[in-house]
Amino acid sequence: MRSMFVKCLFAIMLLTVAAYSIQEEKGDFPKPCSPESWVKHGIALEPTEAWEGNIVSIGFASPPEPLGDGRWRIWYRVVNPEYTIAVAEGIPGGKMIKHKAVLTAGEPADAPLAIGNLPKGWMPAQPVHIKLKDGRDRLYFWVHSSKHHVVRYLAADSNDGRRYRVIDPHQACIYHFHDRAVEFVGTTTSGLKLKAKSKSYLPANEPAATPELITNDATTVYQLPDGSFELYTATMVSLGPGDPRWANNDNCPGMIRVIDRLISKDGLHWSGRQRVLEPDANDPIDQQFYYLSVTHTPKGRVGMLGHYRLYAQTMDLEWCFSKDGVNWVRPFRKPWLERSQPYESVDSFSIYPSGSLVFDNDKWWLFYTGGNRAHNGKCSYGKPTGAVMLATTESIWKEP
Repeated sequence: MRSMFVKCLFAIMLLTVAAYSIQEEKGDFPKPCSPESWVKHGIALEPTEAWEGNIVSIGFASPPEPLGDGRWRIWYRVVNPEYTIAVAEGIPGGKMIKHKAVLTAGEPADAPLAIGNLPKGWMPAQPVHIKLKDGRDRLYFWVHSSKHHVVRYLAADSNDGRRYRVIDPHQACIYHFHDRAVEFVGTTTSGLKLKAKSKSYLPANEPAATPELITNDATTVYQLPDGSFELYTATMVSLGPGDPRWANNDNCPGMIRVIDRLISKDGLHWSGRQRVLEPDANDPIDQQFYYLSVTHTPKGRVGMLGHYRLYAQTMDLEWCFSKDGVNWVRPFRKPWLERSQPYESVDSFSIYPSGSLVFDNDKWWLFYTGGNRAHNGKCSYGKPTGAVMLATTESIWKEP
């Protein structure tokens, strides 16, 4: 009986989604190009070096930067054998010159990509590069260290675009809820319930994280025309006992992922947290949102939303739109870029885009990480792997 009830409920929700989508399509906002408008070009960057392991990822990282003559600079992260970040330069799909970040606890080294003032053993991931309006270069990234109980989002500045110095490793922009600085007990402003830790690892000279800055990990940052900044981050909301959204096959059962936005005058001190996207009554029961990558256009913000379905463990890219970064519409609730069929290509299980789309040479470029493995890692289409892939379209808008 319970199985039949769940199936009937699911069918009703699908019909509701379809009706809601038709209704919302009439809204006063520009419409996106169709999924069929995208042309896939296959793998743009894949692991070739021993230090890259078998997965390279551009998900939530900087959009690649065009260098002219078909060449691009691609910021990316390496997952195995350990977290690190790198840049590659060359023609996508061809031979790329790669530079792994040189990490130092002191001043940054003289290298094509160097990060200094980073405590030893702290591993960076998910780089977001911004050319600041004052001419400096800034690099945002998560750092991980199980030994030091650190999972936090840092900022580093550079005057030459090569050597970056972490501004303050002990005062992060935001914190993952597993970071040592998270000593808050109770329910955060974002709805995450945190229990007391059995032991504190927070150094005496390091401040504790404020509840407003506690989040999950998928994060993107943008500098706005007035020089201020906005940050979008996936965060967790704890579920109560018996909540039907509880999914034991997820790697974080008992929680749902939603998208919050924070703002900052300097890109270092963040506040004004707001919930901007979360599943609603018109979504399937297993719907969650894993990321939000934003492209600023003259018409408004185009969002690439991480459409995560827990039961299938798939990650799709859903189109959404906002005029102000706070109020978003989701008229279609389906993939904007289709995943490949099983065993057909790397992007058969998941798609994670870079921080935004790039308009160059009269077309729009979408670089993304394609993966052939379920999010929980329990199955894959062949040997688990991940690569940076590329798709283009002449226009991201629906033609009149």
